[in-house]
Amino acid sequence: MPDRYFDEIEIGQKWVTKGRTITEADVVNFAYLSGDWHSIHTDQEYAAQTSFGRRIAHGALVLSISTGLVPAKRETVLALYGLDRVRFIAPVFIGDTVHLEMEAVEKKEREDGTGVVGFDYRIVNQHGQPVVVCIYKLWMSKRPAN
Repeated sequence: MPDRYFDEIEIGQKWVTKGRTITEADVVNFAYLSGDWHSIHTDQEYAAQTSFGRRIAHGALVLSISTGLVPAKRETVLALYGLDRVRFIAPVFIGDTVHLEMEAVEKKEREDGTGVVGFDYRIVNQHGQPVVVCIYKLWMSKRPAN
């Protein structure tokens, strides 16, 4: 996981994080911060008429919350390098609990003595259903020489 240095991560390593419940306050605060007041997130009467049957959390909110579940250490992770092939594949409702399932799937050394690790990144709900998937790339440092 990103709590290790670039050179300590092996392709195929897997991690599962703790859970985090999505709350009403999360949805309202995210709408305020992002300016995304779409009715599917903020209007129960409207949302009840959609295929979801009730309000859903913003996909970007769920993705943002998931980054807080990554147990990154400042000594190992330099920055988020990017997100590839992001897909919001199932709704997240207020009260759902999500966690991360990550697997290291690619590593690329950089000329500056650092590296980028790509993780198969799955945000999973309390029913074991993936709700957001992507390749989550972190720019990481190598273990310092002794």
